[in-house]
Amino acid sequence: GHALEPWAAYWELKARLDTASVQEIQDFHARYAGTYQEDRLRNDWLLLLGQRRDWTNFEAEHARYRMNDDREVRCYALLIQHVKEGPAAPASLADEVRRNWFAQRDADDGCALAASRLIGGREAPNRMSVNDAWRKARLAVEANRPKAASAAVEIVSPESLPLLAELNASPTKFLASRVVAASKTRKELIVLALVKMAASDADSAASQLESKWGPMLTPEERNWVWGLIGKQAAQRLSADALGHFAKVSRDSDLSDDMLAWKVRAALRAPRGTPWREVRNAIDAMSDEARADPTWIYWKARALLAGNPGEGQKAEAQKLYESIASARGFYEQLALEELGQKITVPPKPAPLTAEEKEATRLNAGLNRALYAIAIGLRSEGVREWNYSTNLARPGGMAERELLAAAQFACDREVWDRCINTSERTKGAFDADQRFPMPFRDSVVRRSREINLDPAYVYGLIRQESRFIMDARSHVGASGLMQVMPATARWTARRIGMNSFTLEQLNERETNIAIGTGYLKLVLDDFDGSMPLAAAAYNAGPGRPRNWRNGPVIEAAAWAENVPFNET
Repeated sequence: GHALEPWAAYWELKARLDTASVQEIQDFHARYAGTYQEDRLRNDWLLLLGQRRDWTNFEAEHARYRMNDDREVRCYALLIQHVKEGPAAPASLADEVRRNWFAQRDADDGCALAASRLIGGREAPNRMSVNDAWRKARLAVEANRPKAASAAVEIVSPESLPLLAELNASPTKFLASRVVAASKTRKELIVLALVKMAASDADSAASQLESKWGPMLTPEERNWVWGLIGKQAAQRLSADALGHFAKVSRDSDLSDDMLAWKVRAALRAPRGTPWREVRNAIDAMSDEARADPTWIYWKARALLAGNPGEGQKAEAQKLYESIASARGFYEQLALEELGQKITVPPKPAPLTAEEKEATRLNAGLNRALYAIAIGLRSEGVREWNYSTNLARPGGMAERELLAAAQFACDREVWDRCINTSERTKGAFDADQRFPMPFRDSVVRRSREINLDPAYVYGLIRQESRFIMDARSHVGASGLMQVMPATARWTARRIGMNSFTLEQLNERETNIAIGTGYLKLVLDDFDGSMPLAAAAYNAGPGRPRNWRNGPVIEAAAWAENVPFNET
């Protein structure tokens, strides 16, 4: 009867899932029907059934699977569909396997198995090709995922695995010991070596491609390597980036990530933005990428550059109108382009007693908040997200999301409050999306050192979502995500002579250190709030480099910051 009983039962059965009987699985599903834990175990069980090639039980269980957010499970299901339908399978099936496989960062069984069955044999729209395997290998080598690269190469050229290991260990030695690349496999291995080299030394890869390997590769292979070299240069804000991208003969050969960095490099061009390049790169992106407000906005800007015709003006107007709102950076820029003011949308109608009561009685939400309260944050967040997003197709309705967000706000679980409220598409509750907890401490400390409290709140919201015990992967701690070395340095600068690192997780101390450091970097950057916020997140050295180079508009500068979080 304990609130976390479903979790305890899940952990116990998951630990011995390899040896559990089908009856035990069914009993668990029956006892905890409708819970996150039931579907979480179903997900784990489906993966195991797929690995065992037990397709009969997989199909039966998959029909009851609610989350549908596991790419590997989806690949197993697509494989079954492919085998059943054969030549009648739609082309979209191969497209979905390809997307899922490319998106998997680590080696997996399900998508690799589905890809291996779809690759080879006769060419057909509903199949994949050997080129897909080599592209997967390129993506994996670039991301330093050797196991995933090996799994892809094994599908089309298992005899090349020793050579793959060799080029992964030292692309320089591998390339130096080769003279020609005549066959398809040899060319692709040279591409992989250049990809590996470009990830750490793009200039050397460019030199190798120009002086030796370029003429031996196909146009697509050359384009991919030049695209990667251009991307690496653009991420360093190098003036050479556009020159590298200019050697790409066909934008459609590049990945969405490369194309995005081509646009950014163009926006940063010292002699003015080559808008035709911006437009062409965005047009070459996948449908999914082009739907991002970022590229909708810049596509509209590109259409209006120079002397646009009436058709281009009308298309740009439609693009702006499709994203214009107060909900995000590019959405707000679109409002400005349309000549409209940025205003906070009206607050939604108050929640009814019935809406609040339904949320209060939601077992999944209650269990999630209880788990978070006792330190099981990861488990609690997963159950919360399941309850709001995945428990039924489409997730909660707008009013239910607002009620769930308020439930989290009332419990002072601010990250769930913010993230849940942000999922609403029509309603906009600014109090939920931009809460101001710890007001006395934050406002008092900010005013003491002449900082705008709204600026401090914005930074805390982005850094930690007001999670008191938040800890980043690099070791930053607390509300204001302060690094230990930064904390010591700041404490000395602001006169906190008795400071110890153990105090960094105390709210008042964290706020004092964090605001103190923010004030120091703000003064160092002559009062520039964007540069100071960037320095706070990424360190002061990087924004100094980002500030160098051509003078460009603020939106283009912000888009070129090479850290998503910053």
